[in-house]
This record gives sequence, structure tokens and C-alpha cells, in this order.
Amino acid sequence: MIFRRSLVREFAISALGVFLVLLGIMLTTQLVRFLGQAASGAITSQAVVTLMGLAALGYMPILLSLTLFIAVLMVLTRSYHDHEMVVWFSSGLSLTAWVRPVLIFAMPLVLTVAVLSLLLTPWAISKSDDFRRQLDNRSDVALVAPGVFRESKHADRVYFVESVSPDAKTVSNVFVSSTQHGKNGVMVARSGYTETMPNGDRFLVLVNGRRYEGTPGTSEYKVMTFEHYGIRIESYESAQDQPSPKALSTLALLSKPTPPNLAELSWRIGLPVSALLLALLAIPLSFVNPRAGRSLNLILAILIYVIYNNVISVAQAWIAEGRISLAIGVWGVHAAMFVILLLLFYRRLTLFSVWRLFR
Repeated sequence: MIFRRSLVREFAISALGVFLVLLGIMLTTQLVRFLGQAASGAITSQAVVTLMGLAALGYMPILLSLTLFIAVLMVLTRSYHDHEMVVWFSSGLSLTAWVRPVLIFAMPLVLTVAVLSLLLTPWAISKSDDFRRQLDNRSDVALVAPGVFRESKHADRVYFVESVSPDAKTVSNVFVSSTQHGKNGVMVARSGYTETMPNGDRFLVLVNGRRYEGTPGTSEYKVMTFEHYGIRIESYESAQDQPSPKALSTLALLSKPTPPNLAELSWRIGLPVSALLLALLAIPLSFVNPRAGRSLNLILAILIYVIYNNVISVAQAWIAEGRISLAIGVWGVHAAMFVILLLLFYRRLTLFSVWRLFR
């Protein structure tokens, strides 16, 4: 009992370290991605934190599954390398005696992966899609950032402002270039602000500026000065596309069993199942010769993990194309991995029996 508690504690400490490393890598890559989108104007800088949180929740099942696999693999590999396994085997215990403590540690994480993949991750993806849709519906003026030239969504105007007031109500040194009826118009103003009319129309009002208007390729240009000049702000409504299967709830996938929905359902079901199988698979894969390095078994474990996940993805694609059924796509892949798991255990147990016979 004391040994099992200490082993589970060691699993937990290793898992925490691995999870923090993987989470840091994921957050860094997502931060770079969202900052690039914010710099291009696709999203606002205030939306970066929200989208990162939703993305982290979406990747959490994969991170926990990989954390579980690596943590068990690291602890058992260290036991081989520090000769603890020799003591374990000399006490009359076999490799299968590790199954129970590994399951005690793994089951809470597997259940967490199941809750995330079936419930929370679809919710996070749905909220992320809704949030991005709201960002796409912003007006052209809302996209303007100080010191950056910004083109309108219809590509008929270009905006530039030098600075924005602390209360974000006025801007200074405004530049607007527009094309209307084959004529180019350029407006510069000392300041500007937005105004909403009683009928709901919104205008960008430029104060104390000039407008240059003419036809490209000719010298006929008009120069006009103004105290106030209003530019109507166009609002946009993004197309209401059908939500992707990833954004649908599990109940919605079951109620509409189309091939793409069944493919997404197979992925969600496969995540907790694969997490459990990978945790058990780490037991025979952790074998390492204490006199040799640890790299060989780690490379083999990573290779099996990559192949396993790629096969799951291929099965998901085949379900979406209608080439195989949901049952074959889900249970066929995991049943094959379970057979491989039994073969690896059999091989290790056979080698262990030979070792005990000639020791």
C-alpha cells in the first residue's frame, strides 16, 4: 500500500512537470499565432487572451493524454535505469503488477479527458467561432489602429490615424483614401470622431481638413477645405455558415448522424480510450537496459504514439468519407492497439521468465 501511494505520488509529480511544459509550448505557439492575427487586424488585441483561453481548453484533451503517456513512461524508465525493477522482479512480482497502480493514477485523468472531449471542448470551439464571427462583423472604423494603414473590407477605402485619445472617442491626424465612381478622393483632417444618427446610421466625422478629388492619370483635381465632413460607416454581417462538426455538441452529433458528424464523434470517443491504452502501453515500452542509454525505448514509444494518432486520424477521415462505419473506425483501431499491447506484455513477460530461469 505504501509503495503504491509513493508510486502514484511520483506519477503525479512527473505528470505535473510534463503538463506544464506542454502547456507552455502550446500557449507560446498560440500566442504567436494570435499576435500575428492582431497585427494584421484580423482580431483585436483585447481578443487575444480570450481566444488563447478557448484554444487552451480545446487542446486540453490531447495535452492530458500525452501527459499521461509521458509521465508513466518516464517513471518506469527511471525505475529500470536505477535498478529498481531488478528488486521488483527479484521479489517475485511480474510486470503485470504495475497495471493496478498505473490504472489508479490514470483513471482520473482518463475521465477528465472524456469530460473535456465530449462536453467542454465542443463548447470552447463553438464559443471561439461565435467570438470570431463577432469580430468579422465589426465596422471598418473599429479595425483602425494608430500608426497602421488599414484597408476596408470592400477594398474601396484606406484609413490611417496617427493617435487615439485616452478615452478612445477621438482620433488625430486622420488620412482617408477612397474610390467612388472612378474617382480617387483623399481626405486629411486634424481630428475625427464617430457619431450615431437617430436612424441608427453611424458616421466618421472629420474636423478641419481638406479633400483632394480627381481622376487617376489626369491633372484635374479638386481641392476642398471643410470644417466637418461625414463619412458613412458601413456595417457588415458575416455569412451565417453552418457550424462545423467540431463546434457541435455530442448530443447534436448523435441526433444528426451524417458521416462528418460521425467522424467527429469517433474522434471524441477515441481520445479517452487512447489515453487509457497509451498509459498501459507505457508499461512494456518503458523497458531499458541499465547499461545502455534511454533513447531507444523513448524513440520507439514516440514512434508508436505518432503512428497510433495518425491511424486514428485516418480512420476519422474514412468515416467522414463514408468508407467505413463508426464501429469499425472507433473500435477497430483501438482493438488493434489493444492486441499490440497484449503482445508487448507477452514479450516482456516471456523475457522475464527466461531471466528468472537463468539467473
